[in-house]
Amino acid sequence: MPETATRSNETPFDPYEANNRGVHKFNLAVDRAFFRPAAIGYTKLIPDPIEDSFNNFAENLSEPGDAANFLLQGDFRQSGISLGRFLMNSTIGFFGLANPASDFGIPETDTDFGATLAKWGFSEGAYIELPFFGPSTQRDAVGVFVDFFTNPLTFAPQRPLENVGFYAEFVERLSDRGRFSDTVDAILYESADSYAVARILYLQNRRFELEGNSGDSYVDPYGDVALDPYADVSLDPYEDPYAE
Repeated sequence: MPETATRSNETPFDPYEANNRGVHKFNLAVDRAFFRPAAIGYTKLIPDPIEDSFNNFAENLSEPGDAANFLLQGDFRQSGISLGRFLMNSTIGFFGLANPASDFGIPETDTDFGATLAKWGFSEGAYIELPFFGPSTQRDAVGVFVDFFTNPLTFAPQRPLENVGFYAEFVERLSDRGRFSDTVDAILYESADSYAVARILYLQNRRFELEGNSGDSYVDPYGDVALDPYADVSLDPYEDPYAE
């Protein structure tokens, strides 16, 4: 529902913590048994230039969705930039495997439907952890759902082999997990409470991404370490453990 009040300087709103911890435990098991070893093997096996090309391809496929969301947010300039990057990288960039748009100085753009909902005045809601996707909020979970099911490159139930966007995003996440394995491992397996650490890192990163350091719901994690007793302040508070 549209935001009528803002919260600041308080602990994360996590009324579903018991269920979230169950999902977190499941995600850890999947990561430990499958995703982590697959990601590390992938980054060791695939040469960096090829891995970069695959990541560029995945990022390029997200540009039309970014353009649409910027349009819904009323940011016509950023929408045009996203569309321009897509057209350039899809043509002279060999279907997005190269990134000439950045070489020409066209800035990278990134948004989603969760950010669109925030722009429309919807509050972030409760913190939740999604199976496989990881940390989120009620607002961002709606955004994940909408972005996934409204992108024909990602979701085509009648043509599963054509879901190129889904496979590309999976490969990009695999690359991120492998390349940042030490940081992610420190959060997930070396923290006294990996759930609490992942929660505070996600919320602070997301709030900073949407509002900068001037938003009412943004809280400097260095300013009040009592926010989360398990938070490791030696980690970068703006680093999303599930994304580059």
